[in-house]
Amino acid sequence: MSQVHKDVIPPVDEKLPLKTLLAFGLQHVLVMAASPIASVFLMATALDFSPELTINLLSATFIVCGLGTLLQSVGWRGFGARLPFIMLPGGAPIILFILVAQQTDVATASGAVILTALFYFLVLPLFRRLLRFFPSVVVGTMLLLVAINLIKISGFLVVGKAGSEGYADPLNLLLAFATIGFTVLFARVLKGMLGQLAILLGLLGGTLVAVLCGAVALDGLTLFPLVSLPTLLPFGMPRFDLVASLPLMIFCLISMVEATGQTLAIGEVVDKKLDPEVDVAKTIRGDAAVSLLGGLFGTSLIITSGENIGVVRATGIRSRYVTLMSGLLLILFALLAPLARVIHAVPEAVVGGTGMVVFAIVGTMGIDMLRRVDLRQHGNMYVVAVALAVGLFPILVPGAYSQFPSGLASLLGNGVAMGALTAALMNALFHCRSTGADAGPADKARLQGR
Repeated sequence: MSQVHKDVIPPVDEKLPLKTLLAFGLQHVLVMAASPIASVFLMATALDFSPELTINLLSATFIVCGLGTLLQSVGWRGFGARLPFIMLPGGAPIILFILVAQQTDVATASGAVILTALFYFLVLPLFRRLLRFFPSVVVGTMLLLVAINLIKISGFLVVGKAGSEGYADPLNLLLAFATIGFTVLFARVLKGMLGQLAILLGLLGGTLVAVLCGAVALDGLTLFPLVSLPTLLPFGMPRFDLVASLPLMIFCLISMVEATGQTLAIGEVVDKKLDPEVDVAKTIRGDAAVSLLGGLFGTSLIITSGENIGVVRATGIRSRYVTLMSGLLLILFALLAPLARVIHAVPEAVVGGTGMVVFAIVGTMGIDMLRRVDLRQHGNMYVVAVALAVGLFPILVPGAYSQFPSGLASLLGNGVAMGALTAALMNALFHCRSTGADAGPADKARLQGR
């Protein structure tokens, strides 16, 4: 019996057939591809990059994201968590990169990314000692905030920004809800592997509706240039300015908190028992190494994405070899320019509709974790309530801290990070002397295991 038990392969390490890896790997890529494309075009618009430099940076971003996804999926000497993660450029780091570049120059912004990547390694030993303050009540609250924040971002993909041309265009709303409708239909009707691909099929269904409505820009779909290669140090030699780098370094601390919640959440989804101090550190080292590489190729910080957790949960496919395939596909899209252009042609409203479903699934994971916590207990009730209040405030009231200094405003304005930090502090305040009586079942088991 012991030999049989020993030969059982954990779901996260299962090697699936190639066609399965390709289908589910592509699903991850298509759901997440809007992030690198949007980040590069935002940088290009704000900093007035040439079309040639923009294509170069798009290629670099896809390649670095692909390499980072490979590292997190495979793991190597303490770098990468060996979990089904996708790595993407974070929205906040892109904004901070642009601000640094506008206040100084682009070479200084690249230097700030490199310094911040090194800063990860400097503060990680101290951060590891704080991981015990992130039990289920903290992580569950954080996942709820992540879901709400990402749904809001996806909503802006659908309706655009208030006051902009075409804001809340009914056609975009039609495309978004058609995509959601197709996703639900395929999840309900199809069985087996096709049912697990409902998110991908829903996105394709929404794109087909967009084509029929004339909402897909086909004029930019050209075959040439066929190959796009990134350039090392596209802005010249980086300039290193500690003061200019402070906003990104502050975000680094926020990112480490988010990586903690994402690692613990994905570990639960794939049913892998994690040692937080070891496995979270591996995720963060992966983020640091890939961000360092990104700085050398002109990108901002590339960090572990929590978005794909919803895809893993929705499909039930838990193998890290799926995201390994996603990493290879990202690199392929980076090198073959026509493929990147095809992905870019998918309307933002369709991607937004898909995103709302995927990110809401992340929220259900947070609810599931909080379900195991006794919220009738006085302390736990206040931990969740105050953390949600602090975290939701900047999400629901954008610009609430805009009158504060820029670095502090960036920290306070990150609702996910502030909610998670508040939950951790409140948990320590109410339960720091607790023997485990107030913890959820998962946390009790972890305490007993130690």
